[in-house]
Amino acid sequence: MNQLSDRLNSLSPSATLAMSQKSSELKAQGVDVINLSVGEPDFNTPDHIKEAAKKAIDDNFSRYSPVPGYPALRNAIVEKLKNENGLEYTAAQISCANGAKQSVCNTIMALINKGDEVIVPAPYWVSYPEMVKLAEGTPVIVRAGIEQDFKITPAQLEASITPRTRALILCSPSNPTGSVYTQEELAGLAAVLAKHERVIVIADEIYEHINYIGKHQSIAQFNEIKDRVVIVNGVSKAYAMTGWRIGFIAGPEWIVKGVNKLQGQYTSGPCSVSQKAAEAAYTGSQAPVEEMRKAFERRRDLIVKLAKEIPGFEVNVPQGAFYLFPKCDSFFGKKDGDRVIANADDLAMYLLEVGHVACVGGTSFGAPECIRMSYATSDENIIEAMKRIKNTLARLK
Repeated sequence: MNQLSDRLNSLSPSATLAMSQKSSELKAQGVDVINLSVGEPDFNTPDHIKEAAKKAIDDNFSRYSPVPGYPALRNAIVEKLKNENGLEYTAAQISCANGAKQSVCNTIMALINKGDEVIVPAPYWVSYPEMVKLAEGTPVIVRAGIEQDFKITPAQLEASITPRTRALILCSPSNPTGSVYTQEELAGLAAVLAKHERVIVIADEIYEHINYIGKHQSIAQFNEIKDRVVIVNGVSKAYAMTGWRIGFIAGPEWIVKGVNKLQGQYTSGPCSVSQKAAEAAYTGSQAPVEEMRKAFERRRDLIVKLAKEIPGFEVNVPQGAFYLFPKCDSFFGKKDGDRVIANADDLAMYLLEVGHVACVGGTSFGAPECIRMSYATSDENIIEAMKRIKNTLARLK
């Protein structure tokens, strides 16, 4: 009898990974596919970070680390938060994990009981609601459309809070939209949260350094709620270290202790060599981070310009991360021969199979009227991809 657990059967597969896999399958068949579905930088890890990893191997960092990570790494994160964000933490308030993805899941699993509600602004990263369901919580989706730059308002937040609300997941800069909350916008949300002492904020700031509007703003800066904020961050995006798998949380010590207890039972500490690489990322030169940020900003400007030239797309200007999230519902109901586009997922599959460009439909992001495109690729790929998309969509009547 092949019976998976009800817990697993309640989860949806990752749409981003599924589209990337489909793209890879077509490439393996010899199809020239341009992949705009992948959520990772196309740059290599900076050399000084790689050298630190090589040294860690030579220095025999090959044994189990403490569950929350080496003290040296946690202290480097403490200094990063102080110097870059103006936030005071101790090493005991930091817990490192196998990527920011595990850090988010750790926090949800440590806090959420069956029936607890977790507010998830939409569009959202595909895994947030699934993680809440894994913890037997209830995702409460609060929708913010392109007309409000995909950002929820204080009034929307207030209206969504009930006696069962336990947490809010806030992602800024955002995956999938690239939207960034300003200090004033965060202050408005913080004022609402200050009235609801039971609500914890899980602030996913993994795209912090890929920001086109100046200094990153964290909701943890507001003293009235700081003791209820868990910052999630890591080295994956800013330092082009997605495969190194190092993320962290910074938050109240009681939550961090709970996360450590949980992590100690199912993964223990993250990779020892990766931790030493991450330490070098935080303590070494930040010049490569800025070089990559500038490249992403140039690509942002390029893809926005080209997307605005495609009839039927409604496009905003993302302020961070490396995603464009155009509204495309004007194509719903249109046909190419016998093929009918019913929704954004259909459109994404059509663009892949006919136009040979991989994007991700917005349904799994809580925005079925949009598609996500990653511009973490070369200028040449962006130009060719948008040309193919424009020509392919022109076939729909």
